[in-house]
Amino acid sequence: MYGRVFDQFMGFPDQDVEGAVAAGFEPLGEAFEQTLAASHGYGGALHVRLDGRVVADLWGGHASADQPWENDTPSVIFSCTKGLVSILVGELVREGQLDLDAPVSTYWPEFDRHDKGSMPVRWLLSHRAGLPAVREELELADVLDWERMVGLLADQRPLLPPGETHQYHALTFGWLAGEIIRRITGKGVAAFFVDRIAKPLGVAAWIGMPEAELPRVAQLYSTTPPPEALPLPPEVDPELASINEKAMTLGSAFPVDFAEENTGFNSDEVRRAVIPGAAGIATAPALATIWSATVSNAETIRLLNDEVIADMSREQSAGRPAVPLPGPWQRWGTGFMLSSEARPFLSDASFGHDGAGGQVSFADPEYKVGFAYLTNDLQRSEDKRGVMLVEVLRDLLGVSWSS
Repeated sequence: MYGRVFDQFMGFPDQDVEGAVAAGFEPLGEAFEQTLAASHGYGGALHVRLDGRVVADLWGGHASADQPWENDTPSVIFSCTKGLVSILVGELVREGQLDLDAPVSTYWPEFDRHDKGSMPVRWLLSHRAGLPAVREELELADVLDWERMVGLLADQRPLLPPGETHQYHALTFGWLAGEIIRRITGKGVAAFFVDRIAKPLGVAAWIGMPEAELPRVAQLYSTTPPPEALPLPPEVDPELASINEKAMTLGSAFPVDFAEENTGFNSDEVRRAVIPGAAGIATAPALATIWSATVSNAETIRLLNDEVIADMSREQSAGRPAVPLPGPWQRWGTGFMLSSEARPFLSDASFGHDGAGGQVSFADPEYKVGFAYLTNDLQRSEDKRGVMLVEVLRDLLGVSWSS
């Protein structure tokens, strides 16, 4: 399905590492072994494609207490889902169905409340809409109800002045972007993802997991304690300071610990739900194949085009956010995360998105790379596993990087 053909390959005698790398890419295999050693006995997978050719297809460790991680093990990809939704948006731009600089109200008239409908669609996708959370304290039932969430966002006065600053829309991004997709296509974001990406590429990826597939999903584990709250400057308003946590939890909808057993992202209820800011599920080969299809003509279909990539990869949000936590800070284009000190991708031209706990996915148009690293050992700080894998690939390809 994924073109797993190697002219020559390196095998791994370590019983905990399976798969292969192409000749010349052996250091990726060695680096992946190190990531597993740093994953507290849990699992992960790495898949890298170079202009459609698989150069690394590796997996190992444990998907759950009684199941090994297999090549076809799907796992929650958290905010990597935002990257997939951004590809869908880019497809509509490519077809001329969406103008990123048109007012949101052009496509979503109900959004035009509190004078916010005139903001450009681009701000919804670059964390500049001023809607990183909602004022109401929400329960899980609220976030499982699409109409409830988009109605709240349409009705709400922004928490921050739109366009004047940026603040990560950790969960609300998905409903904001997804509703634009729904208004244009007449399809929910999950169905549009299947029709436009998953089915044509034949990949195991979902925004809303089918019931029959749920038993295969990797269990999530949290092996590092939550970081202590960082002190904020004394002039920061307490209500503003609370936005970061509320953006991640929406009140009581999600636990602070993403890997809490039998709840949150470890619950079938959430995994079945369409939460396109954070709850996508995929295998590493699927995710890397999708990103490869945005930059390579060697996949089954080609997604996006050079013009759309150039536009959506122009920096829109960077530097100090509205809630001034210490840096380094991430960078975003329109939907896509860009390479930065906080999340280094392959080169300055790379675009993609990472995800909570260590997930990394991106494409690179110059080197025609599709990359995905997934793990169920969620590490909150000082996690260098994905960074190390990207650094090794950068050295192998001789990429200069200045971010």
